[in-house]
Amino acid sequence: MNYRELTRKLRVLGCEFDRQAKGDHEIWIRPTAGARTTIPNWGSTDLRTGAPGAVPRDLGITRIELDHT
Repeated sequence: MNYRELTRKLRVLGCEFDRQAKGDHEIWIRPTAGARTTIPNWGSTDLRTGAPGAVPRDLGITRIELDHT
């Protein structure tokens, strides 16, 4: 999964871009849960295998919800 795919799915699930972080990373929030996470903005380059697993966990989203959006 790349950055664009991940952020599209997060928006569908109610998450929002919060701010730019250090380097090429961004802070994303899920206002309904009061949760936040950091996502590397690598454009069309695939994210490392851990990122798509850690992001939903940080935001309180199940992996099934993320995969089915």
